[in-house]
Amino acid sequence: MKKVFLIVFSAFTLSLTAQVEIKRTTQNNDLKLSALPYYSYGKGLGLTSPDSIFQFNIRFRMQNRVTYMQNDGEESAIDGQIRRLRLRFDGYVGDPRFLYAIQLSFAPGDVGEVREGENVNIIRDAVLFYRPNKNWNIGFGQTKLPGNRQRVNSSGALQLTDRTINNARFTIDRDFGLQVHNLNEYADKFSYNFKGAVSMGEGRNSTEEPDNGLAYTGKVELFPLGAFTRDGTYFEGDLVREATPKLLFSGVYQFNNKARRTQGQLGNDLFEKRDMQSILLDAMFKYDGWSFQTAYMQRIANDPVTVNPDDATDVEYVFTGNGFDYQLSYIFPSNYEVIGRFSTQNVNDDIQALAPDTNQYSIGLTKYIWEHSFKAQAELTLDDQQFFDGSSRQNWYVRFQVEIGI
Repeated sequence: MKKVFLIVFSAFTLSLTAQVEIKRTTQNNDLKLSALPYYSYGKGLGLTSPDSIFQFNIRFRMQNRVTYMQNDGEESAIDGQIRRLRLRFDGYVGDPRFLYAIQLSFAPGDVGEVREGENVNIIRDAVLFYRPNKNWNIGFGQTKLPGNRQRVNSSGALQLTDRTINNARFTIDRDFGLQVHNLNEYADKFSYNFKGAVSMGEGRNSTEEPDNGLAYTGKVELFPLGAFTRDGTYFEGDLVREATPKLLFSGVYQFNNKARRTQGQLGNDLFEKRDMQSILLDAMFKYDGWSFQTAYMQRIANDPVTVNPDDATDVEYVFTGNGFDYQLSYIFPSNYEVIGRFSTQNVNDDIQALAPDTNQYSIGLTKYIWEHSFKAQAELTLDDQQFFDGSSRQNWYVRFQVEIGI
């Protein structure tokens, strides 16, 4: 595997010498990078030097929310918080083919609890891209892997206030490594993208003791009816009201060798390393204000339960299982949108005594003031959990959230 990584990295290095003619421009500071997609109604605040040898673009966004929650058997509670507060910088240096993207997070929910001996997770993305032409993106650094559709989309481009329970358990998220994307998107004919990554497999900002286990990710995206308008695969809902039907099918496979954490790039530390496989399938349809998307996610691992050698009652386990998501919406001419979502999650037999099967039901109402960049969202969600011993729990919450950004 080391040899494969060295060969891929050498090919990347050699490709930097390629002489590809690209016209420099000071008119467009909106860098659409396939390994770091984001939704933006505008183009942020950009600066380009008079000689056009560098470009600097800055964006921010924040999500403020309040939630009333009622968990089965517990007293009701109200939670108000800054869910996300992020700064993003992108641009190029010396040549428009060499691009950079940096994203920093500052909200407590993004950074996480500060623990002794662990990193503070302020850095979300820090990646260099080489883009020789419109068909190729080559990235080196830390950013999102080419994973499931909802995870690849920015959290600021969601219709509801959070991603699904399956995304929370089965996504492959961010990692440090090398990515190569081949893009072939056309507005009015069959289109396709191929994306691959070789990464560390430990998640973002990891400084664990190095080992020889890597993660290998491959993704295929198919657009039978042509590409979506304004990169519509990267935001939920048909805000642009597609004039003709648009359809996406995508599939991802990842093998994470010697993973240290319960969810690969996410989760608690395991007591022993485990090999994991992830399968992520997506479909999306948009037409005339209607939007439908569905997903299947699965994680596979042999002997998923690990035990503390000093305390047999202390266990950490790979979250193995599968789940389906279904989401339907319609946006009215007034820019109000109604959304319904259903998710079902089933854990594998090996961990049935440790985690419940869950069904999640959500309905939402969103008012788009400035598309996804400025919106108000209301959501009602119910989680129905079924435990191994035959018991069940029903937890629900009502939430109001405002998102604003540039």
